[in-house]
Amino acid sequence: MSRKAFKAHGDAHANRWKALVFIALAQLMVVLDATIVNIALPSAQQDLGISDGDRQWVVTAYALAFGGLLLFGGRVGDLWGRKRAFVIGLIGFAAASALGGAATTGATMFGARALQGVFGALLAPAALSLLAVMFTDAKERAKAFGIYGAIAGGGSAVGFILGGVLTEYLDWRWTFFVNIPFATVAAAGAYFVVREPEGGRNRSPLDIPGVVLSTLGLVSLVYGFTRAECDGWGDTTTICLFVVSVVLLLAFVLTEAKVKAPLLPLRVVTDRNRGGVYLSLGIAVIAMFGTFLFLTYYLQVVKGYSPVRSGFSFLPMVAGMMVGSTQIGTRLVTRVPPRLLMGPGFLVAMAGMLLLAQLEVGSSYASTVLPALLLLGLGMGMTFTPAMSLPTLGIEPRDAGVASAMVNTSQQVGGAIGTALLNTIAASATTAYVRGHIAGAATKPEQQLLQLQGVVHGYTIAIWFAIGMLLIATLVVLALVNAGREGSERSADEVALPVVAH
Repeated sequence: MSRKAFKAHGDAHANRWKALVFIALAQLMVVLDATIVNIALPSAQQDLGISDGDRQWVVTAYALAFGGLLLFGGRVGDLWGRKRAFVIGLIGFAAASALGGAATTGATMFGARALQGVFGALLAPAALSLLAVMFTDAKERAKAFGIYGAIAGGGSAVGFILGGVLTEYLDWRWTFFVNIPFATVAAAGAYFVVREPEGGRNRSPLDIPGVVLSTLGLVSLVYGFTRAECDGWGDTTTICLFVVSVVLLLAFVLTEAKVKAPLLPLRVVTDRNRGGVYLSLGIAVIAMFGTFLFLTYYLQVVKGYSPVRSGFSFLPMVAGMMVGSTQIGTRLVTRVPPRLLMGPGFLVAMAGMLLLAQLEVGSSYASTVLPALLLLGLGMGMTFTPAMSLPTLGIEPRDAGVASAMVNTSQQVGGAIGTALLNTIAASATTAYVRGHIAGAATKPEQQLLQLQGVVHGYTIAIWFAIGMLLIATLVVLALVNAGREGSERSADEVALPVVAH
């Protein structure tokens, strides 16, 4: 290793824990933003005069840009350097947040959300791949990814809390403005502290056909599920979007197999361990995202909780995730194979889902929802450490960005599928329940009670589907992921650091 490269590696190694603080702060901001705006949406819709038909675009514009551009964002990070992509992503995200907070029309709001998605797609893969190249010791890597995984998992629930507090006590605009100090501190800290090891860039020319096909394919897929939630699975536009996404993504795979410098080298996803993590995590997120939404509505609509109280009700899940990720996942990831953390983790989360499947209108928070949230958090926390670490373990440095982007892509697509699929199942079950019992509800109070019972029945039916998803995720992990414990075969230094000629 040359003296210059040795010094660069030494700086990166010395500052790695300081860098983790700013990387984790940025990740928290991105994850928060996925849920914090949902709480503020009713107030923003009223202020800006957004119609009921158009309000979905506040969420959809972000999801489409973020999900569609993740692979491109990961490749840009490999090309430019992860630190540069990370800082530019933060600055752009802050600017887009300022635009959203200052919006006076619905169109401006939609544009700001799309811009947040664009810069989030640059920022998120850069954050994860920076961890991959900076933390090379197996035990330290486990701690770093444990912290990162806890934030990635718990940030959504924190978003509900923060969104409720800001909307109720300040103004919905602060759900955007709050990103500015987050991004400023993280960008300044990263600029001065992060030292990326030299030699890990992929300077091959951009695969333009791959960029176009993957972006349009993912956008069609995510938008198809969004349309399905609003207009139904039989809607002509919905079906066309799914057909187009399949055609585009198949063309993307064929293109990647032929070009010299692919956007997504197929070696990244055909590795059984990485592929197993991507697939199982995406399936598990289908279950988790839909359940978060149902619980929010259950607490606010059925139980009558305020937004703030509803947000704080998710705290036990955050606590469970912190324990599962930093105390269980981090301690065991270097001692047991990843499948023996992820598989049992999914099963523990499934136990929490089984409790939620017993929900009724009169169910107690303390006896049903609280233990379910603790189990959900604990189980998913156990899975996040190996799920975040394994896809970048042993990866060639030039592929770190796209391997990281695939982790985010599986979560993003899983979230879009989960929200649309489980919502549709719940709505259909609610309609069938009310239709079947309406004859016995003669008075208005009885009809109102029946409606609530129908809503809760719909949630529980959808939660049974979520339980099935977690079972499938468990089977995928046990069947595909066969890696040994981290640090047991080749050392992380061998696989994560680029070799620089003397």
